[in-house]
Amino acid sequence: MVVIDIVKVIVPAALTFFIGIAITPIVTHYLYAFKAWKKSPGKTALDGKKAEEFGRLRAHVETHTPRMGGIVIWGSVLITTVLLWLLGTFFEGSAFSKLDFLSRNQTWIPFSTLLIGALVGLANDIFDITSLSGEKGITLKVRLLVVGAVSLFIGWWFFEKLDITSIAVPFNGDFFIGWLIIPFFMLVSIALYASGVIDGIDGLSGGVFASIFAAYAGIAFYQEQLDLAAFCAAVVGALLAFLWFNIPPARFWMTETGTMGLTMTIAVIAFMTDTLGGGEGIAVLPIIAVLLVMTVLSNILQVLSKKYRGEKIFKVAPIHHHFEAIGWPGYKVTMRYWIVSVVFAVIGIIIALTG
Repeated sequence: MVVIDIVKVIVPAALTFFIGIAITPIVTHYLYAFKAWKKSPGKTALDGKKAEEFGRLRAHVETHTPRMGGIVIWGSVLITTVLLWLLGTFFEGSAFSKLDFLSRNQTWIPFSTLLIGALVGLANDIFDITSLSGEKGITLKVRLLVVGAVSLFIGWWFFEKLDITSIAVPFNGDFFIGWLIIPFFMLVSIALYASGVIDGIDGLSGGVFASIFAAYAGIAFYQEQLDLAAFCAAVVGALLAFLWFNIPPARFWMTETGTMGLTMTIAVIAFMTDTLGGGEGIAVLPIIAVLLVMTVLSNILQVLSKKYRGEKIFKVAPIHHHFEAIGWPGYKVTMRYWIVSVVFAVIGIIIALTG
């Protein structure tokens, strides 16, 4: 049985990888044909001012590298999920039915979340590249409202339908919070969404997200949530296909259509591998996703320091651009982030499995 379970997880990962590789030339063709990049460089910082240092570092590539590479990620996951579901439905009782991981109790919520975030992000990217005056897209307030509304519904579903009323504390049992699980889930979702700005250097976000989803695939597999493990593995395969073309020099960037769906989905998976799965998926999230946490904190600290101290802590935020600004080549930042991400993913898995 263990071998069959492993195959159920590995096959979707392999499928999304090869499907992602296969569809990338098509996606790339249209991204370049329609010049899917920003028409003018520049970025607005969180304090509303023009990010001068960011412009110095990245302006030369912003108007020549296509956005919306995230289509490869969610597109290959969508194709794989639907394909295995159709095969499992039409060949019920066969080996195909065992590979179908689309289930109401484990994967409908994360799968739907991925697609909703991806489509809203896609709309933002389309508006962004058609703007003639720099970064526009859907306003941040509207995007936060979308994330808030989706996470409100999912948080309610966790509380009302799945009876999730506590979070697990490693080595110390469950901590009851009742209906507060709803705003807590919303807070986690919004915080993770804010970390999507990690998609700023060639190859950086793909490797980091891949290690996070791989870690949760392992945790879900240990909890015998095989459908959820297979879904996480499918996302990993899709991310590796994306990364194949995103390593320096990047053929395209992930941008909002990738990061919005992925970050929102991480929140869902963390909660589904917590008390619902008999684990500590929430508690290990800051460890497994430590680089996402660093990204958000560096932005917050930068804004607070500029507001109350009148000076910056970092040359540019988020922190991966600070490393660029002090002289690290982009590929060095990316490689070191990959290493740190894998190390902390392993630490998180160990804590989750032993807590």
